[in-house]
Amino acid sequence: MQILSVENLSKGYGEKVLFDNISFHIAEQQRIGLIGVNGTGKSSLLKILAGLDTADSGKVVHANRFVVEYLPQNPSFDENSTVLDQVFYGDSPLIQLLREYEQALADLQKAPDDEKKQSRVFSLQSKMDAADAWESNTTAKMILTQLGIHDFSQRVGELSGGQRKRVAMARALIQPADLLILDEPTNHIDNETVEWLEEYLTRYKGALLLVTHDRYFLDRVTNRTFELDRGKLYSYEGNYATFLEKKAEREENEAAAESKRQNLLRRELAWLRRGAKARTTKQKARVQRAEELRDRVVEGPSAKMDMALGASRLGKKVIEIEKVSKSFGDRKLIEDFSYIVAPGDRIGIIGPNGSGKSTLLNILAGRIEPDSGQVDVGLTVKIAYYTQHNVEMDEKLRAIEYVKEAAEVISTSDGQTITASQMMERFLFSPHMQWTPISKLSGGEKRRLYLLRTLMGEPNVLFLDEPTNDLDIQTLSILEDYLEQFPGAVITVSHDRYFLDRTIEHLFAFEGQGSIRHFFGNYSEYLEIRRMEKSEEPSPEVAKNQTDNTEKSSGNRGNNRTRKLSYKDQKEWDGIEGRIAALEERLVVLKQEIAASGSDYAKVEKLFAEEQQVAADLEAAVERWAVLSSLVEELEQGKS
Repeated sequence: MQILSVENLSKGYGEKVLFDNISFHIAEQQRIGLIGVNGTGKSSLLKILAGLDTADSGKVVHANRFVVEYLPQNPSFDENSTVLDQVFYGDSPLIQLLREYEQALADLQKAPDDEKKQSRVFSLQSKMDAADAWESNTTAKMILTQLGIHDFSQRVGELSGGQRKRVAMARALIQPADLLILDEPTNHIDNETVEWLEEYLTRYKGALLLVTHDRYFLDRVTNRTFELDRGKLYSYEGNYATFLEKKAEREENEAAAESKRQNLLRRELAWLRRGAKARTTKQKARVQRAEELRDRVVEGPSAKMDMALGASRLGKKVIEIEKVSKSFGDRKLIEDFSYIVAPGDRIGIIGPNGSGKSTLLNILAGRIEPDSGQVDVGLTVKIAYYTQHNVEMDEKLRAIEYVKEAAEVISTSDGQTITASQMMERFLFSPHMQWTPISKLSGGEKRRLYLLRTLMGEPNVLFLDEPTNDLDIQTLSILEDYLEQFPGAVITVSHDRYFLDRTIEHLFAFEGQGSIRHFFGNYSEYLEIRRMEKSEEPSPEVAKNQTDNTEKSSGNRGNNRTRKLSYKDQKEWDGIEGRIAALEERLVVLKQEIAASGSDYAKVEKLFAEEQQVAADLEAAVERWAVLSSLVEELEQGKS
């Protein structure tokens, strides 16, 4: 059943048309992902559907009591309001009752012996019973707990940006709505929260429309895809993977249609040039047909970004980190961390919000001094630092002026020399857009411009701090391809699982109390290992049975028939061969680096120490594989 219809909707700003006469409908329980290059109008469309903006023409049709809940990219709050005010806002009787009940509980906790406050709580409990509101209350508490919101009395003005995003998300999820609209919900939240949100939205009872760059999230949550492309809206049944297949088919068909049009036009023009003597009705019809073919607009594949930028030469010495520690007050972020960055390293930095990821990146960039230890940067290193925020962007400048501050001419990876203006066109900034003040660009266009400026200096070491925030999927895909070919080192802070799986080879994982774990493998492999480690240990009885059975001879396997591997052992068994392979690969790389270090005895000593540690880890992993292999073999024989 349809709950909302959009008819011939158009929106533009000045000469820029975002979308033109688009129409679509949304049905109950549909989960729609909205995709498009930054600046195509995704956020504008969401705001129009949420009733926060108006279209130039067209209409949005829905029932009178239709309720929309909207999570913006950058939520704004009354700085003096409390978390409780923001989370339980609105005029619906249910939300008012929940708000009053939570406030009464908070008041009673401050004065538990106050009889008036006790009486008020009892009275509201009766109202909760009568309204059958306990399920809603439980759901709200579950959402708040999962999002790490516990102090309802805290002022919003005291919250960090990430905490504000969580409060806004809780507010959007708690409010009953026919249509939930989420604009970049995965920005600024850690991976555990993203996974929980995925699971929650798959059970959400209303319809869902969202914009996100997180392709795993999009693929797992949505069952329909809208694409905004050059002012038009295309609809695809299915999730992100299905969208990719169907979009490829559409672009092939468009290219074939354009090729057919060009062939017809050439034939018509050739006939006309032969010059028929009589201006017959038939000839006039051919002239008219040729003119129509010439003027007809046949959509072909949209313009593609080209990120073929060059890089400066990088020597053998990149960055050497030796026993670095950093604390803020009593909070220890980094303790005694050491690592030697190799020229081709692809490193991801992960961890909970506030754990110290950006601090480590700033220490490596020389923007923050460590409390102890040192960072030694090679003489040929040329760092480009793409930060979470466009901190260096003067929005009074025109876009091309901002880029020219970095370089007016640049060399590409294929040896060409091109101007800043030409490079901007490759980044999808038309000549008209290049002279637009930065303040007039959309948030995503600013991020794309900032990315171009960052890469214009031909760096050989890249620091990327949350690069996926506010970049569209097309730009991310091209950035991922660029990083595959980039000859230097890349260090990335991100929570985006898809991006990290595609671009990194090993991880620095912040695990609390200053501990940074060096993990060989991608993000998904790390998450599997962490799940295995956090899983419940087998009960003492099961553990004893496992030990006893392992020690029994092969002739006494009757008791094995009812046994199986514990969850933890099974997960370890599933991933241990991959871990062994990663350690073996790292050992080969270290041997090559030692051989290439020549007479640099200090570097050789550090590399040798790491080689010994990796060799020890490999030996331990192989021994553990032998134990698990023996146990699996016994269990298989016990089943036969």
